[in-house]
Amino acid sequence: MGSVYSVVPIIMPDQAILNHVARIIAAVTPQMPADAALRRYFYEHTYLAPQMRRAISRGVFICFRWKRWLDPQASRQTQAEHAMMLDERFQKDPRSVKAEALEARAVPDWLKAEMDLTPDYLRQIQREPALWLRARPGKAHQLAESLGKCEFTPASPDAVRYLGEKDLFRTPQFHEGEFEIQDLASQMVGIAAAPAAKQTWWDTCAGEGGKTLHLADLMQNKGLIWVTDRSEKRLQVFKKRSTRAKLYNHRSAFWDGSNHLPTKAKFDGILIDAPCSGVGTWQRNPHARWTTTIDDVRELATTQLTLLNHVAGSLKTGGRLIYAVCTLTRTETTGVVAAFSAAHPELAPAPLALPNANGASTAYLWPQDLTANGMFIAAWQKS
Repeated sequence: MGSVYSVVPIIMPDQAILNHVARIIAAVTPQMPADAALRRYFYEHTYLAPQMRRAISRGVFICFRWKRWLDPQASRQTQAEHAMMLDERFQKDPRSVKAEALEARAVPDWLKAEMDLTPDYLRQIQREPALWLRARPGKAHQLAESLGKCEFTPASPDAVRYLGEKDLFRTPQFHEGEFEIQDLASQMVGIAAAPAAKQTWWDTCAGEGGKTLHLADLMQNKGLIWVTDRSEKRLQVFKKRSTRAKLYNHRSAFWDGSNHLPTKAKFDGILIDAPCSGVGTWQRNPHARWTTTIDDVRELATTQLTLLNHVAGSLKTGGRLIYAVCTLTRTETTGVVAAFSAAHPELAPAPLALPNANGASTAYLWPQDLTANGMFIAAWQKS
């Protein structure tokens, strides 16, 4: 590998920022990921102003994006400085770094056997991630006007990309439930599911309920959504979010993913937003590139297939099963789909309700196409 030290400095990073970044990186371990280390550091350093916190967070993530360009023998401050200078040059001219170098250094070696690493994809995951909001149905332009510095996308009528620097959690629009912070790829899952008012749905691995709230909005706050997760804490967060959004057409319950289901009910639709390797989020979470392994991918694919098998019998005749993962590996996407389809002839591939899907039952959502996370979605219908 060539050395990053031949890069001509453009703007010298602030030394105070470099020192903070170096301390945080020193605390990062496989058990303490970068985002958790940042939260802990900011909790312990409450005096840091919001603008400084943004700069420090950005610096930490830049270091992990350009990790393989850096000299591991250098001090962490020196590594951070060179990472920031390389990143600045790249943001001004993405072709300043050759595609071959990106393929060799931007992602772990095992990924090459799991997906096609195109130059456009590799350049996209080295860019700063976009911040997407989901407005309440039909309110996107009203929200954008009130927040300012926003833009839209043809991919989703309610999606708004925020380009400003406000602390959105402190805005009156957030507290009044006018929007959710939700990546565009996640919003596409709800669009693909296409639930209807008065139907009964089950969001099986709901987490804190971002996709559940989208389903509830699409259902016009009618019908019923069963909301389950293996974490009671996340379910409590979801309840607070649903209250703020004034969405009440749901019932929550604990489910650990086993064959002991939380209900005997049959559903018009089931969403499995399954635990996955998260490769699709590596632009936003670059530290995960260096902690995720191919063994994780294989183990998670087994879990994903198990979850699908457990819920398949809970569909009504004509019911739709939606499988979504924020990863792009073949093992967790088409590999799982092929194994599940072979085991369940009673379920036929169903068209995804996505723009330009053209009747396809599976879709890869690529970061370079959406300017968002990567996602894979598949759909079946019970005959």
